[in-house]
Amino acid sequence: MSSSEYRMLIDGDLVAAADGQVYENINPATEEVIGTAPKANSADVERAILAARRAFDTTSWSTDTAFRRKCLIQLQDALRKNVEELRPIVVAEGGLPLALTYDVGLDGGIEMMSHYIDLLDTYDFERVITPIPGDEAARRIVRREAAGVVSAITPWNYPVFLAIAKLAPALAAGCTVVLKPAPDTPWNTLEIGRFVIEHTDIPAGVVNIVSTDDNEVAALLTTHPAVDAVTFTGSTTTGRRIMAAAAPTVKRLTLELGGKSSAILLDDADFASAVPFVAATTMSHAGQGCGIYSRLLVPRSRVDEAVEIAVATMKQIPWGDPTDVNSYMGPLANKRQYESVLRYYEIAKRDGRVVLGGNASDRFEKGYWVEPTVVTDIDSLSPVPQEEIFGPLLCVLPFDSDDDAIEISNNTIYGLAGGVWSPNLDRAAHVANGMRASSIQINDQMWNHQTAPFGGYKQSGIGREWGVEGLEDFLEVKSIARPA
Repeated sequence: MSSSEYRMLIDGDLVAAADGQVYENINPATEEVIGTAPKANSADVERAILAARRAFDTTSWSTDTAFRRKCLIQLQDALRKNVEELRPIVVAEGGLPLALTYDVGLDGGIEMMSHYIDLLDTYDFERVITPIPGDEAARRIVRREAAGVVSAITPWNYPVFLAIAKLAPALAAGCTVVLKPAPDTPWNTLEIGRFVIEHTDIPAGVVNIVSTDDNEVAALLTTHPAVDAVTFTGSTTTGRRIMAAAAPTVKRLTLELGGKSSAILLDDADFASAVPFVAATTMSHAGQGCGIYSRLLVPRSRVDEAVEIAVATMKQIPWGDPTDVNSYMGPLANKRQYESVLRYYEIAKRDGRVVLGGNASDRFEKGYWVEPTVVTDIDSLSPVPQEEIFGPLLCVLPFDSDDDAIEISNNTIYGLAGGVWSPNLDRAAHVANGMRASSIQINDQMWNHQTAPFGGYKQSGIGREWGVEGLEDFLEVKSIARPA
């Protein structure tokens, strides 16, 4: 499909921006302009919001659970059918390595929709409270109802997966949605809008998808009085601005924000298997994942061993051209991120000992390429171990006891994910229980699964995605008392 054919979905129609404006879509691996996307203005966004408002207020979408389930099945089937159309777009727009599209980057995300489809078969949207003695005259009903119009704002790192993570629960709950993808990765999300029109019975206005690189226009999604809830995945800095923008109208918020997740290897852990796993996650999609393990905590006496294994692992992992199925790491997604990561590399050299990488890569003439990097001998309170970098940089930090490891792990503003490795499961559980993070891995049991809620403690976010909790974040609770 040529770039001129990518259209926004507003009120049941595939449309260009009202004033015909577009912006450039850039391939981060080559810095080449691969086409354009519609540049919505404020009128376009308001039209989408008002369409969602009308669809919520005047159709049966919010109350017809069986119909919603049917439409979600249709959308999942359309995504499955057209997955090979989406795959090269995801790779070209955001530099996501082709190999990762067969997992959570694309195919896995599509299959995770089944969680909400199945949940609609079993979830109890209404229950009756059992009367207590002296209250037999009242029949009290607790209903969960759709929150209303949802603004969904997604980032560029896993654009299809994260669009699904917003759309699927909001639609399952009975909400209507205005979805805005990151300006760096518009095409794959706009294609979802086309699938809605061509392959589903979703009524006009229930799903709207707009694209723009104008932050002032996008801000309307967080301030407009017709919007009831905002769901956002992205940086903590942007999350704070969204909270402030939503405050005057007291919108419901689901914020999945930054992370500085730690992997704790206790002194009895199998370093030969655990360290390569952690090092590999640091390189996955060039470290552009909120839940990756960017801090490796090991007993002080085993720091050199951990560093040696991490460096050897990173040297062996193939990276480069994201269209090559053997590449595990591609470029950073845009120039801003490239410049930011390089600044942190310089800080790492200043504050610690860089034992691998630490530079921009000269492997390619163009593109936003950096070297996989390992730093050690660095204070755990300095910027590199404290701040989210979103790049392939692993900090190796020492600890002196299990409780010391917990303290170091918790001593950031973030609390998204973490991991503990030890054959002593009671000991590992003690550490996991002490970690102030929402998703913890013990040994090889990964936390990332659609049945488990995912979100953040502290400044890593508010609310949860996936699990039953991911549905309930888009539901209001109503209590009705009537005579028995």
